[in-house]
Amino acid sequence: MFKYFEINAEGHNIRCKMYFTEKGAADKAVIFCTGFAGHKDNNACAKLAEKTLSKHKDVCVTVFNWPAHGDDVKKKISLEDCMDYLRLVIREVREGFGISRLYACATSFGGYLLLKYISENGSPFEKIALRCPAVSMYDVLTHTIIGSEELERIMKGKDVPVGFDRKILVTRSFLEELKENDIRKRDFLDYAENMLIIHGTADEVVPFEDSRKFADDQLIEFIPVEKADHRFQNPVLMSLAIKYMMEFYDFSSEK
Repeated sequence: MFKYFEINAEGHNIRCKMYFTEKGAADKAVIFCTGFAGHKDNNACAKLAEKTLSKHKDVCVTVFNWPAHGDDVKKKISLEDCMDYLRLVIREVREGFGISRLYACATSFGGYLLLKYISENGSPFEKIALRCPAVSMYDVLTHTIIGSEELERIMKGKDVPVGFDRKILVTRSFLEELKENDIRKRDFLDYAENMLIIHGTADEVVPFEDSRKFADDQLIEFIPVEKADHRFQNPVLMSLAIKYMMEFYDFSSEK
């Protein structure tokens, strides 16, 4: 089962969704970070929650909208707001729901944001699984997601709607933030032992080799999935990715 809830704090309204088996049963939580232009009703998160909860009644899965994503009330996105959202979601899961054992799953842009967060704040997570993380997010946005004409308009100071399910207003200041915050230049060696990267060899959005090089440089376990695209739309390959994640989390083990 699942429920929607909102976090109203520090001038933010964060819209969340939690999957669980029964109220009060969970003592572990997976915080799921969606990709660019994604939302809390994310299909990949729903599949992860279904698989996880079928085997572990003491785990819940929480997903949320990034700023300006899904039905979030903000009109524009900034990295500062993204960091605030993630911090407040972590706090709510810990304090509001009384769950101390946290795990993370992040895809694409969500992977970039999660990595940025832990590099600046430390990691509250026992394990972090990243699927197709956009470690080169500035390049991904400007070379793949945004068209040349759109990019030209943005660089001239226009706010341009960009994305997939919901369009996100991308500003020049946001692109400059991404360019200034290249996480490939940051050190994650202290967290590497508790991190896993899964990436499809047929990813058409985030370059496979960028992800593999990042994993090699940071000594992070890396699992390639042959023929998987960015969204892992093949259900067999998505199930395989979830299998790798659940084995990595090892929820059955004691802390």
